[in-house]
Amino acid sequence: MGIRSIVAFAIIVTAGGLLLLDRVTSMSQDAGPQRAVRPVPRWPDGRVNLNSPPGEKGLWGGSGRLAVNPRSYEPRTTLRAPIHIDDVPLQDWARALVDYRHINFLKDEPYTRCKPSPGPRLWLTAYGFEILDVPELQRIYVFNNGGPHSFHTIYMDGRTHPKGKDLVPGYLGHSVGHWEGDTLVVDSVGFNERVWMNRDALPHTDQLHLIERLTRVDFNTLKYEITVDDPGAYTAPWTTGFSLQWTPGEPPANFLTRLRRAQNG
Repeated sequence: MGIRSIVAFAIIVTAGGLLLLDRVTSMSQDAGPQRAVRPVPRWPDGRVNLNSPPGEKGLWGGSGRLAVNPRSYEPRTTLRAPIHIDDVPLQDWARALVDYRHINFLKDEPYTRCKPSPGPRLWLTAYGFEILDVPELQRIYVFNNGGPHSFHTIYMDGRTHPKGKDLVPGYLGHSVGHWEGDTLVVDSVGFNERVWMNRDALPHTDQLHLIERLTRVDFNTLKYEITVDDPGAYTAPWTTGFSLQWTPGEPPANFLTRLRRAQNG
């Protein structure tokens, strides 16, 4: 093939490529611009709204894990976790229990028997959850749309945790909250040992103390960060987290309406 033929072939290929690129660009423009990320919804006073804005419906949900665990019964689901299981400061007995639970495919998890679950497991309930901020009551409610169909109260009135015999251990613990800028900070104690607090099969004791931070970074994303402090199962406090996603158009279950009506008297 001569030089002229090569040059002519190159011109034809280049022209064809440009025509194809122009067609693709035109199609993209005809399809309209990509949907912009919606800003964080807010209440009239400027506070972040962690739930649906007026006139809209939806639920939060996700499948986050706390630690990358190659020995998990489903290891691929853990790959995006921010910490490796070997770096979680588990006591020896607790680490052995984690491995045992995964060997048995989490068959003993109380959640599968519709028991309420605290901490990270609360936010990963099947079929999503709703966060209902009721400022006139100075409380925030977390409603589980699936699983045990339970709800949890976060007291926002500045109270402290009950002390001594007044703190009765429960499935979901006792939670108080406050705002740090746009982040909801939830402090919880008073857990029993009849539930699992996460999908990673990490154990806890009745000494468990959780600090959870929830930040709505945009309309569809809720950043969840947790610090676990439990001297009964861990050698030091540790922090991890995951993100949750908003699904629009999913109406809350009927029991949520009944609970709202009950709260309103």
